[in-house]
Amino acid sequence: MGSWLFLFLVGLFLAASVSGVGSRNVTYDGRSLIIDGQHKILFSGSIHYPRSTPQMWPSLIAKAKTGGLDVIETLVFWNLHEPQPEQFDFSGQRDIVRFIKEIQAQGLYACIRIGPFIQGEWSYGGLPFWLHDIPGIVYRSDNEPFKYQMKKFVSKIVNMMKAEKLYASQGGPIILSQIENEYGMVEAAFRDKGPPYLRWAAEMAVGLQTGVPWVMCKQNNAPDPVINACNGRRCGETFPGPNSPNKPAIWTENWTSFYQVYGDEPDIRSAEDIAFHVALFIAKKGSYVNYYMYHGGTNFGRTAAAYVLTSYYDQAPLDEYGLFRQPKWGHLKELHAAIKLCLNPMLSGVYTTMALGKSQEAFVYRGNSVDCAAFLVNNDTRKTVVVTFQDSLYELPPKSISILPDCKTVAFNTAKVSTQYNTRAVETSKKLDSIVKWEEYKETIPTFEDTSLRANMLLEHMNTTKDNSDYLWYTFRFQNDFSDAEYVLNVTSSAHVLHAFVNGSFVGSTHGSFKTKTPILESKITLNKGTNYISLLSGMAGLPDSGAYLERRVAGINTVRVKGEHEIKDFTRYSWGYQVGLLGEKLQVYTDSGSNKVKWNTYGSSTHQRLTWYRTLFDAPAGKDPVTLNLESMGKGEAWINGQSIGRYWVSFLTPKGIPSQTRYNVPRSFLKRTDNLLVIQEEENGYPLGISIDTISITKVCSHVSESHLPPVISWQGQNKTEHNNSKKLHGRRPKVQLQCPPGRNISRILFASYGNPTGDCENYAIGSCHSFTSLPTIEEACMGKRICTIPVWRKKFGNDPCPGIPKTLLVDAQCT
Repeated sequence: MGSWLFLFLVGLFLAASVSGVGSRNVTYDGRSLIIDGQHKILFSGSIHYPRSTPQMWPSLIAKAKTGGLDVIETLVFWNLHEPQPEQFDFSGQRDIVRFIKEIQAQGLYACIRIGPFIQGEWSYGGLPFWLHDIPGIVYRSDNEPFKYQMKKFVSKIVNMMKAEKLYASQGGPIILSQIENEYGMVEAAFRDKGPPYLRWAAEMAVGLQTGVPWVMCKQNNAPDPVINACNGRRCGETFPGPNSPNKPAIWTENWTSFYQVYGDEPDIRSAEDIAFHVALFIAKKGSYVNYYMYHGGTNFGRTAAAYVLTSYYDQAPLDEYGLFRQPKWGHLKELHAAIKLCLNPMLSGVYTTMALGKSQEAFVYRGNSVDCAAFLVNNDTRKTVVVTFQDSLYELPPKSISILPDCKTVAFNTAKVSTQYNTRAVETSKKLDSIVKWEEYKETIPTFEDTSLRANMLLEHMNTTKDNSDYLWYTFRFQNDFSDAEYVLNVTSSAHVLHAFVNGSFVGSTHGSFKTKTPILESKITLNKGTNYISLLSGMAGLPDSGAYLERRVAGINTVRVKGEHEIKDFTRYSWGYQVGLLGEKLQVYTDSGSNKVKWNTYGSSTHQRLTWYRTLFDAPAGKDPVTLNLESMGKGEAWINGQSIGRYWVSFLTPKGIPSQTRYNVPRSFLKRTDNLLVIQEEENGYPLGISIDTISITKVCSHVSESHLPPVISWQGQNKTEHNNSKKLHGRRPKVQLQCPPGRNISRILFASYGNPTGDCENYAIGSCHSFTSLPTIEEACMGKRICTIPVWRKKFGNDPCPGIPKTLLVDAQCT
């Protein structure tokens, strides 16, 4: 028996021996995780505690549970919890224990991905920057300084969970933990230092004796007993499988969309595509699927990685504000319900596969004489096909999977969306357009004389700022012998943004992008005869979060030249003065107390300057709808409300379609007071604060588009072939249905469109077709008006008659929620 397996089994035994009443035994085999002796197929969703607020956690977890999830998965953020060595913070949004206990209170399991390198589009991949200053350190390699710090933090988290009895072996909800993160992507770069580190990390984790299994994602050589897991969009197609017949197939990151960087269009993944790949993974004996993200949330403060938006995975089943993203949430809920109807044969039956056509196949699980479940797959992306399975015909839409919990009746098809669609609406609560209510404070442009940090070279940005600020000022002075001479300032940089000032006046700026790493500035400048002062502001929009040798990454200004008619002066090796951060940051002018440390002037009372702070007061919007700050009129900077940063904004960075990547910024209600909320904006460019507004977000429209060929809700499925004796007609309870549901506190107040027949278009754009029942609108109004929830079967008798015999019918309803 290997040493790691021995340690793992000993850990399980010891945890089970001391845990007392209520402990759960969590093990695994080649089929699945086994909890208290029962094999499990589990659906999980990523919700990151610091990307939301403690006040949001109960609702987010409850919505995930209602959506059919069994597990909530979260990363653990080292740089958030230990910003300085031995200085730990687990308060507020950092309170991971409170988050795990909320999961437990709602009866769900938990998975903690400790890492502690997490990537996750989180600044520096979750590693605290102070690691950079440890002599001889090499991150994520067989390097003693790094391994010492890593083990110390992982042990800290594990011991904290143990002290609160949060592992399943102690009666808690945690059934799974992760060590490292996608190490297989960089292992080869570390050469002979990679494999030993991998083995050490696995052995270290197992040796902590949590009593639950450990996983490594994207690590096909994960050492026993650690489970190797898949990340990606198509793990049913790409995952080579467990690296041992005794390990289950686990999918730790099923990307529900993709993170967005400034300048990129949103990457929207359809509900149908997600459902197809989940069903395929489960059909191929997968047993654990985690949606990354189920709720993305917000990168508050300066936590986003390089160029990553403040809004994170807004296209997830629960959007940034925690509202349902339909039909994604509802379609996946139906999928989970359909798969759970298949559990008995899937977990105890015999597994077989068979070809049904050139691009069609069946995955079948047979238990006893009664239990049988089948997944019928059509891999053809273009056409609907009819296949024969067990002497019956089944129509499979393009790129779809039909789930038959009894090997006879289709309970769900991944391409048939019966769930409602919804529309997120914005309502302006308060326009902050009063000149008299805004004040401004101009940031001081430092010169060489203002600096105390000096060097005869260009310092590297990140190692100089220590991640205490996005900004580093580079300043120098030099003599010019010519009067009113024109020159060109040439600067190359490996930072994200560069602003240049000559003798206190702005002369130009440039920025890079996620793909273009080295911006170049060339600006015509006029120099005074005598001493001239040049101040260059280097800015970062997040630190890098991935790749090997992260500690070697560099940023900041690389070369500085002044080109004139008579000569070219190279100031790369010169006497430079440096200032870390902005003066307004140092004084914390975004807080009540810090705001009083500087003199604020009436807005517009003097000539505009780049790098200006703005402040005003506003009252919180009435009601409970999520609040958002509309910064469409601004350029680039950061915003604070009552001293809490709601994140960076970069509205001036346009996508290829010519629109900002993000204009609205989430303001959690818990950040607000009823009145006199302090809003402070730090603007780098030419933003216009009088265009800012306080808005609310809500679901005001719900729409459903269901045809006779759609399937009834999964909840109506009873596990048998539901047809009347000697009659192929469906029972009334098994009919396709339009189901509409307004958010809590809202009812259906108006039917915007209703057509039973063959309406054209979809919920985005619709019209009455050639076939339409004139009773459509009154029938829907009678069933739905004034109600929060209503259900209408797609059935001719519901509408009095058949408006056009022989034509397949569809019901499309669009309703207003008030």
